[in-house]
Amino acid sequence: MAQSSIEWTEMTWNPTTGCNKLSAGCKFCYAEVMSRRLQAMGVEKYKDNFKLRIHEKELELPYTWKKPKVVFVNSMSDLFHKDVPIAFIQKVFKVMKENPQHVFQVLTKRADVLRYYDSEGWLEWTHNIWMGVSVEDKRVMRRVDLLRGTGARVKFLSCEPLIGPLPDMDLTGIDWVIVGGESGRKPRRMDPDWVLDIKDQCERADVAFFFKQWGGTNKKAAGRELEGRTYDEMPELAHMI
Repeated sequence: MAQSSIEWTEMTWNPTTGCNKLSAGCKFCYAEVMSRRLQAMGVEKYKDNFKLRIHEKELELPYTWKKPKVVFVNSMSDLFHKDVPIAFIQKVFKVMKENPQHVFQVLTKRADVLRYYDSEGWLEWTHNIWMGVSVEDKRVMRRVDLLRGTGARVKFLSCEPLIGPLPDMDLTGIDWVIVGGESGRKPRRMDPDWVLDIKDQCERADVAFFFKQWGGTNKKAAGRELEGRTYDEMPELAHMI
């Protein structure tokens, strides 16, 4: 568990750590860079750097949180990685179900695995499990359709790092879209027109829009204002907790 500086969540929880690159959005993976730092600091969970690891002990943590939280699940991994056993994923879902006071935000690039497991009836969706997919450019737009086909109660898209335009998205059944530019030493440029187009699509479809950051080599200086204001829209929390 860790308090998070990610603007759209409150804290992170990592029942698994480690991953491998899957698509263009992974090129400058922040989690991989962070894992190297944590390994150098001697943090046991990252002793194998970014190799996938499962942490059964982490499953106990949500039961200890006193107040309702908004929790990003697996900020340092992907719960639907092919090497994570379905039995362990089901344990994670059981923990989330048994802690309905918290909102759990799960994000994957492996929408095909997610859709398959769901189609087999192996996942139990409760109101507090928000399921999202990463959509960095139109080459991976199919992830949206795969997400839409699941039984998740709240569905969202993370268009970060946005490295290409996403015109004419079908946002049917989508509740929330997050957009952000890439940060780091060699970030790829995000065109403001791509962001504005996604914002307009969300407005037309009545979908909550969250602009996370412009990114760049100094993301703090670049800020997160779009056309002079911040966009912090989220799916309604009040009736879910």
